[in-house]
Amino acid sequence: MLINIHEVSRHHSRTRKFAVSEVSTRVVHFRCLPPGQTNMDEKIHLDLQDFSEEQFMESFLKEIQSEEAVFILGIFLALALVVLTVVFFGNFWGSSKARNAVLLLGLCDSGKTLLFTRLLLGKFVRTQTSITESSATYKSKDDRGGSWTLIDVPGHESLRVQIVEKHKAVARAVVFVVDSSIFQKDVRDVAEFLYSILTDNIVAKNAPTLVVACNKQDISMAKSAKLIQQQLEKEMNTLRLTRSAALSSQDGAVGGSVYLGKKGKDFEFSQLPNRVEFIECSARGSKDDGGADIDAIEKCLAKL
Repeated sequence: MLINIHEVSRHHSRTRKFAVSEVSTRVVHFRCLPPGQTNMDEKIHLDLQDFSEEQFMESFLKEIQSEEAVFILGIFLALALVVLTVVFFGNFWGSSKARNAVLLLGLCDSGKTLLFTRLLLGKFVRTQTSITESSATYKSKDDRGGSWTLIDVPGHESLRVQIVEKHKAVARAVVFVVDSSIFQKDVRDVAEFLYSILTDNIVAKNAPTLVVACNKQDISMAKSAKLIQQQLEKEMNTLRLTRSAALSSQDGAVGGSVYLGKKGKDFEFSQLPNRVEFIECSARGSKDDGGADIDAIEKCLAKL
C-alpha cells in the first residue's frame, strides 16, 4: 500500500534583518510488508521534493519588496512630519521675532514725541510737531521684558498713512496717544484714525496689543480713561454703520478692511481679538521736568 502525505514545513532564518521562509513539500511513501510478516522492519522511504530555485527566489523577492515598501513608507511619513513641524514652529517663532515694533500713533499735538523721549531718556525734552518718523530701541525696565523698536509716527494725515503702511506688518503693539484735555473736540478725528488702523487686514490678522494712552492727565479739564473709552466705542459704532452702508452701496467691495467687532451688536473694544488697555498718563507733568506719570505705559510694554 502506498500513502502520499503532503506536509508543509517552514524553516525560519534571518538574513540582513529580513525574515526568509523556506517552503518544502515532503512526499512520504509508506511501504508495508505482506500480511503475516511479524517483524517490525517496515521500510519507510522519504522523498523530499523541494520547490525549484526560481520559485523560491520569486517568493523571497516578493517578501523583501513588501517589507521594503512598508519601511520606505514609514521613513517618508516620518520625514513629512519633521518638515511640517519645522515649518510650523519656524513660521511661529519667525513671525513673533519679526514683529518687534511698537508704534506710537495719535493726532498732532497729542504728546507722542514727548512720550517717545520720556520712554527712551527718562526726562523732559522740549519737542515740536514731527514731520518725519523717529525710531530707537526701547529696553523694558522689567528684567523679564524684552527690547522693542519704538517708532514715533507723525500725526499729520498726509505723513502718517505711508509710515503706518510701512511698519504695520511688524507692529507688536500700538500705543495710541490721545489728548485727554481736548478729547471732546477731537473725538471724531480720533475715532476715524483708530478705526482705520483696527480695520486694516494685516493689523486685524496680527492683532497687536492696543494701548490707548489718555495723555495730559495733569490738566484739570482732562477726561478720564473710562469716559474716553465709552465715547470712542459710541463714535466707532456710528462709523461702522456708515462705512458698512457705503460698502454695501458699492456692490459689497471691502477693499483692505475687515468688519470691526461683532455683527448685530454695538461695538465694544472687548470684542476685538487684540489685548486692549486704556490707561491714564502724563508725559509732561505740571512741572515740565518733574511730575510725569508714564508708569502705566511702561508696565504695558513690559508685558509684551
